[in-house]
Amino acid sequence: MTQTYSNGATLGFERNLWAAADALRGSMDAAEYKHVVLGLIFLKYISDAFEEYRAQLEAERAEGADPEDPDEYRAQNIFWVPPEARWSAIQAMARQPGIGQVIDEAMTAIERDNPALKGVLPKEYARPALDKQRLGQLVDLITNIRIGNQTAQEKDILGRVYEYFLSQFASAEGKKGGEFYTPQCVVKLLVEMIEPYRGRVYDPCCGSGGMFVQSINFIRAHATGNGNGGRARADISIYGQESNYNTWRLCKMNLAIRGIDGQIAHGDSFHDDRFPDLRADYILANPPFNVSDWGGERLREDKRWKYGIPPASNANFAWVQHMIYHLAPGGVAGFVLANGSMSSNQSNEGAIRRAILEDDLVDCMVALPDKLFYSTQIPACLWFLRRGKPEQRRGQVLFIDARQMGRMVDRTHRELTDEEIRKIADTYHAWRGEPCRGGFQPRPYKDIPGFCKSATLEEIRKHNYVLTPGRYVGVAVKEEDDEPFDQKMRRLSAEWRALQAEARRLDAAIEANLRELGYGE
Repeated sequence: MTQTYSNGATLGFERNLWAAADALRGSMDAAEYKHVVLGLIFLKYISDAFEEYRAQLEAERAEGADPEDPDEYRAQNIFWVPPEARWSAIQAMARQPGIGQVIDEAMTAIERDNPALKGVLPKEYARPALDKQRLGQLVDLITNIRIGNQTAQEKDILGRVYEYFLSQFASAEGKKGGEFYTPQCVVKLLVEMIEPYRGRVYDPCCGSGGMFVQSINFIRAHATGNGNGGRARADISIYGQESNYNTWRLCKMNLAIRGIDGQIAHGDSFHDDRFPDLRADYILANPPFNVSDWGGERLREDKRWKYGIPPASNANFAWVQHMIYHLAPGGVAGFVLANGSMSSNQSNEGAIRRAILEDDLVDCMVALPDKLFYSTQIPACLWFLRRGKPEQRRGQVLFIDARQMGRMVDRTHRELTDEEIRKIADTYHAWRGEPCRGGFQPRPYKDIPGFCKSATLEEIRKHNYVLTPGRYVGVAVKEEDDEPFDQKMRRLSAEWRALQAEARRLDAAIEANLRELGYGE
């Protein structure tokens, strides 16, 4: 399967489907319409999967198969869809005024018969504010795509549609969109850096679940030929928490349509940590930047603050310490933070950063280009923390400056290309002395001025524990041309002599003109 990671530049029908669906939005706010559309796409998916397996059971009825037995479907990890919730029933009512009520009742019936979806599906299609004619048109539009049958699943049709719609809604919502969506290129870079092959994966602010989806995609893409023995996705356990209820529902649906099992809790990770005893092997996160109302004044004695009490005015280092607290021995965390986290000395932040560095937990820092995020124009960076660095890298931090990378995909958004992601990740793995893809010998690491630098803790102390990569990587060296020295000197000498001759000619002409005017010597 070829995986598409672009936010839109290489997609086909997904863009057309979005354009058609967006045209039906009318005056409805994107934040509301998001749940209308994604809920229907989810309903269509589980109905397609159900109908395909139901046809197979019908063909096997003579052998004892029962197409109306819910357990037949559950045994195959297929959601049981009761008759009133099947897409054919929805589509038959698409042009009727009661279509909203029909969809709400379908969602209720599916939750009733599938406990894993309890409280997850949207049930607000009957509300007066939702234009029923437009809703019927949307049903007809979605009817025309097959997204849940086996062929579509093998091509990850639904995954592509869902991912593209999530990114477009994030773009349409602007700042609010960042609450549920991290650009796919950023997620892919995090995953390629920490390589979550086996163990517990945790995201304490999981949004719509992109970190988990990309982790599964990574394992599928690297299941063979990487020295990891073709490990199956069952080798990782997923844990996530999300404070926004509607975003939590998006995450549950996003994982369900991909058949990903995970423990996804609803609640505030600071004040209602649903996994207090979890020690994760991998942590991936994009916490909200610079949150000032996180309730830190009520948590001043919290046991998670091993490296210092985070300021009540900014949650950045509360997130950092929350993740360190949940990191298993030998575990690695990769997460996004605002650039200010690398240098701020206000309200104890500098002291916390210093203590984390002195404990040798910081593995790598990556400065990101601007315009990657839908939610903010605040410059961002990636932190990588690790318990148990390789011996040859103890007391060192790798700095990578990727600010000049990325390409613009529209007037306001940039994304990292697959080649750039690979370059950054390969540099990190080379620095750690880890094998190449396929299990080959480690690549040799070397500092590259303007791009990467391995700095010692002593060097970082001299910079007052500031972690901005630009302070360490220096300036890129201009590429040398390949013209032989003797040849270049002959060429430059000839050019110089020609310029000198031209200067003498011009001097003589000017002198002649001055004499004609009576000003000559």
